[in-house]
Amino acid sequence: MQAMRGIIIAVVASLAFGTSGPFIKPLLEAGWSPAAAVAVRTLIGSILLAPVAFYALRGRWAALWRGRWRVFGMGLIGVAGCQLTYFIAVSRIPVGTAILVEYLAPVLLVLFAWVTTRRMPKRVVLVGSAIAIAGLVLVVGPGPLASVDSLGLFFAFLAAIGAAGYYLIAARPSDGLPGVALAWSGLGMGSVILFLVGATGVIPFRMVFTDIPYSGTTAPWWVLLGIVAVFGTAIAYAASIIGTGLLGSRLMSFLGLLEVVFATLFAWLLLGEVLTFSQLLGGVLILAGILFVYAERRVTMPIEPLEMPAATEPIPTRP
Repeated sequence: MQAMRGIIIAVVASLAFGTSGPFIKPLLEAGWSPAAAVAVRTLIGSILLAPVAFYALRGRWAALWRGRWRVFGMGLIGVAGCQLTYFIAVSRIPVGTAILVEYLAPVLLVLFAWVTTRRMPKRVVLVGSAIAIAGLVLVVGPGPLASVDSLGLFFAFLAAIGAAGYYLIAARPSDGLPGVALAWSGLGMGSVILFLVGATGVIPFRMVFTDIPYSGTTAPWWVLLGIVAVFGTAIAYAASIIGTGLLGSRLMSFLGLLEVVFATLFAWLLLGEVLTFSQLLGGVLILAGILFVYAERRVTMPIEPLEMPAATEPIPTRP
């Protein structure tokens, strides 16, 4: 039951994350820099989650203090670090290549478990990893390889490490800190870091406060950014962190690949972008890879021992 609940929450998280691209893209085309758009969305997302987080904590601020290192890691690595390195990567290499490298995070988690436990992953996990990555290649495409440079690949790989770190931090024991409180505090810290980095001028930080052309009409900039803040940030991060706590970092990271599939579908529905057969096939392969990884989890789930009834008691039957 817990696993099914976690899977449902994970799918909701990927669906919510998938809304970001179709609503952020028009802002970027209108002149917003990626770092500015993400800094504002994370700040608004944190503000939106604050009432829910306060209710979940109910004054238990000691839990927030005990989890301060998780909060710091989530803000620095999972929110700010992962996105900053990704932005630097896409400034030097094609977007498809950067996404492909960043979403190697599930494979990094498999390798991390292999190294730390010194136990080779089960064959079903290795097969699932290969199938899922093959599907990812079909969905996003690697981009023109002639345009790839080593520094861009390096930052894309750092983004993949950041994404893997995000799942590891989210999967840590909560010690009384609710998942929504971790999402709220992590987003808040991440937005502060992003604004500070933007103020240094290390990366472009531009905001444009005008109506934005969108799907044949125009929309206020705050409407598009507000949709991303609500669905693609507040709901997405909260659901993702809660789902990771229920499923673990490995399975949740593979389910996170569904974000690419949903983003492609939303771009087709909302922006009129072409949806190809290879992308559909890639989505099917990603689902197949997830099923392989989930199968390994089901096989290795511990089975609680059954207590044998006393000889004088009737043997109960299954309902």
